[in-house]
Amino acid sequence: MTNHGRLLSIYIRPQPGEPVLEVDQVHAVPGKGLEGDYYFAGISPKGTEPAREITLIEKETLQALEFENRISLSPGDSRRNLLTENVPLNHLVGREFRIGDVTLKGIRLCEPCSHLASLTEDSVLPALVHRGGLRAQILSDGIIRVGDPISYS
Repeated sequence: MTNHGRLLSIYIRPQPGEPVLEVDQVHAVPGKGLEGDYYFAGISPKGTEPAREITLIEKETLQALEFENRISLSPGDSRRNLLTENVPLNHLVGREFRIGDVTLKGIRLCEPCSHLASLTEDSVLPALVHRGGLRAQILSDGIIRVGDPISYS
């Protein structure tokens, strides 16, 4: 893997609908998700599937959202687990990549939903279409840490 980005922050939610918690590191477990997150606990109202194990969003997307649409959305308010930098997430659909020592596979884009709009503002929906992040599957067990390199090819 030759290209490198960086992990800027990590967010988990112990219960659906609760505010996110920012953490410095998290244990990623294949088939379960991120330890401490409601999905890991098996209490996701949308059920379980590989594409719900972990979600990512680009710092550059949040900056563009503010610049283009005057919408200020913090990384935690995006409801994604990981904030990345210098990683073209849309290009990782169907591909394996690494964050530190953990291998992930991009499954599909993480399109904005009405729940996100209800927590922020309605204009976030059209503004984030096709750039709302990435849903990924965890392929290897390990600890993900803020500052970890993100490698992809």
